[in-house]
Amino acid sequence: MSPRLFLLAALLLAVLTSAIAVVFSRHSHRQAYVELSKLQKQRDEFNVEFRRLQTEQATVSETNRIVGIATQKLDMHFPLETETTVVQP
Repeated sequence: MSPRLFLLAALLLAVLTSAIAVVFSRHSHRQAYVELSKLQKQRDEFNVEFRRLQTEQATVSETNRIVGIATQKLDMHFPLETETTVVQP
């Protein structure tokens, strides 16, 4: 085999290997980008849910609401001074 033919075959093999590497690299990049997009969408959905839960927690923990539920549903009331006993240690 002549040196020119060997060099041509080696260069052809290098070009094909490089082309396959480029295709594989692009494919990997596209898969990673698709995964990134899915994760960003999931993050946005979690942020919306978190804000909704924070709003709900703020609403549920309002003092007036808690006092109203305790008074109406549980028939509770604040103790009067005559109902209060102070215990000395």
